[in-house]
Formats: sequence, C-alpha cells, structure tokens
Amino acid sequence: MAHGWLDTLGAERVEVRSAGTNPKGVHPIAIRVMSEVGIDISCHTSDHVNRYLQNDFDLVLTVCDAARESCPVFPGTKRTLHRSFEDPDHPESSEAQLTEGFRHVRDEIETYCRELLSEVLE
Repeated sequence: MAHGWLDTLGAERVEVRSAGTNPKGVHPIAIRVMSEVGIDISCHTSDHVNRYLQNDFDLVLTVCDAARESCPVFPGTKRTLHRSFEDPDHPESSEAQLTEGFRHVRDEIETYCRELLSEVLE
C-alpha cells in the first residue's frame, strides 16, 4: 500500500521499488481498499528484497518491525527510515474485520507518505 501511495502522491518526482524479506504476494484486500481511494495496485508484484541489493537508493523505508530487523544493508543508500504499521492480515478475523483493518492501515500509510514526501521533496 505504501508503494501505491508513494507512486500516486509522488507522481513524477519519485521512483519507488517495493520488496519484502518474506514476500507472499499482494493481498487481495489491500488491492480492494486501495481501489476505494482510486489507486490501482493490482499490477504490483511481491519481490524479494535481495533483488535490489545492488541498487543505490536515496532512501530505504521499512514499514514493519520484522522487516526492519531482517532487512539487509544497502551499501549505497543515503538514508534509511523505519515506520512500523500493524499488519492488518489476521487469519482469525472475519472478512468485514479484515477490510476495516486494511482500511485503517491504508489511511495511516497515506498520512505517513504525505508527511514523508513533504519532508523529502522540499
């Protein structure tokens, strides 16, 4: 969801790559709740972070504590930031509860991405 927000809010000003330490695919509910706000992430992929180890980034952003702890070091990275968001995927939850959880995290991520882009791009 962060990738979708950063692509949309950053428009032509940022180039976003998204990866995980244990990629499982883009959750269908994430796709659905992002589409509710006009952002299509259905074509996003779930790449492993190792795919990008040779890249030099201006910023590496981790968005969950597990990723922060196991994320490899990107030697050419100028800056690393961390912001943990709750994982909304709780298998014991009903469809309605899951959807509400994803919406809540979507909105938190939007706020964070707006603040981050304001800081980084100004």
